[in-house]
Amino acid sequence: MKKSSFSTKVGLIMAAAGGAVGLGNIWKFPYIAGENGGGAFLLVYLLCVLLFGLPLLVMEFMIGKRSGKSTYGAFRALSGTNRWQWMSWLCMLTAMVIMGFYFVVTGWCFNYLVEALVNAFSGLDSSALTEHFSVVSTNKPRMIAFTVLPVLLTAAVLWFDVNKGIERLSKILMPLLLLMMLLMAGRVLMLDGSNLGMQFFFQFDCAKLTSHVVMEAMGQCFFSLSIGLGALITYGAYMPKGQNIPAASLQVLVLDTLVAILAGVIIFPAVFAFGVNPEQGPQLVFVVLPAVLQQMSFAWLSSVLFFGLLCIAALTSTISLMEVAVAFVQEATADTRHPLSRRQSVSLVAALVLVLIMLCIFFPAMFDVSDQLTAGFTMPLTALCMAVFVGWGLPKRGEGSVLLHTKGTRRRAGQVFLFFLRWIIPLIILLVFLNGLGVLKF
Repeated sequence: MKKSSFSTKVGLIMAAAGGAVGLGNIWKFPYIAGENGGGAFLLVYLLCVLLFGLPLLVMEFMIGKRSGKSTYGAFRALSGTNRWQWMSWLCMLTAMVIMGFYFVVTGWCFNYLVEALVNAFSGLDSSALTEHFSVVSTNKPRMIAFTVLPVLLTAAVLWFDVNKGIERLSKILMPLLLLMMLLMAGRVLMLDGSNLGMQFFFQFDCAKLTSHVVMEAMGQCFFSLSIGLGALITYGAYMPKGQNIPAASLQVLVLDTLVAILAGVIIFPAVFAFGVNPEQGPQLVFVVLPAVLQQMSFAWLSSVLFFGLLCIAALTSTISLMEVAVAFVQEATADTRHPLSRRQSVSLVAALVLVLIMLCIFFPAMFDVSDQLTAGFTMPLTALCMAVFVGWGLPKRGEGSVLLHTKGTRRRAGQVFLFFLRWIIPLIILLVFLNGLGVLKF
């Protein structure tokens, strides 16, 4: 099987950052920050992405690059045994389950973009928009149409080789996403009273710093960076020669965090300018924000821009999620009597995803279970096991760190990295894991 790879370092960064950037940054991050004190949450979150997120990004990239394999073959190639093969299947299962409900949320975004284009929100207040969202999300034929569309778009991108599909589109979508967010941020910062939103988001209030805020920031860091899915392992296997793993990880982290902060800069000044409570929860984007946008000048353009960037952010993530499964299937069948081509693998995965989407649409409980199962269980479990795998298993084989085989400062950095993977990261993930399961409450 011909090995796929990115043709440029920029292509890798754009694709990997696009995979991490998604609805978790633009939809979930603002409402979690709003519920947890604004600036207090932001400070803890930034500390988490540096002390917790960066080592895990390096870890996943390292597994992929050192093995040259997707999640299916990476653990076996590095360990020399099948003992860790179950982690490959856990990554695959997690990616598939997430796609089932993530494409449904993506369908909401596409639906709202179309409605914004035809100015369907004009004259609707928050209560009317609440009822509207309920009607939209329970309209099964409508939801099927708007979820099948992003599945087909994602499959169309993956139909081509990595550098012709994922890389080429990522170089367009990521700059476009950042440009649209900067335009939106500039627009809302011109509103009277927007400074109150900026104060809420950036001003640290020690009184709001609680153990609950710390745990929420840890969990959001984990979700936002898409750690524990195997996406970065897959992209690590596609790394071009000469790519520096720590530098690539830092660049991905910076872009991902920048998008999350820009989302806050867009949403909080807008809601404060119109006297809206920022602690609105998950409905902040689909109910509260459309009402706020209707009160702005150039309301139609603002709505189209906002829901357009939501759709772009969603697509950059669905592409990386589906690529995890496609690469897995292609690699798993490579040595069988009937190896699947890339296009056959894409078709198979897309068909399976459509089945999962139908389950989430027709059985709403599946939507909630899928979200809780992956974010609260499989993602933390996989990341925890990866940290143990790299921190304790691989050093014995001389594979433990990309930095340990060098001298001087870089060797010391490698030792710090290994210490974090062995002791700090497992403890942090275990706390997030137990908190998500409800075993510990902070």
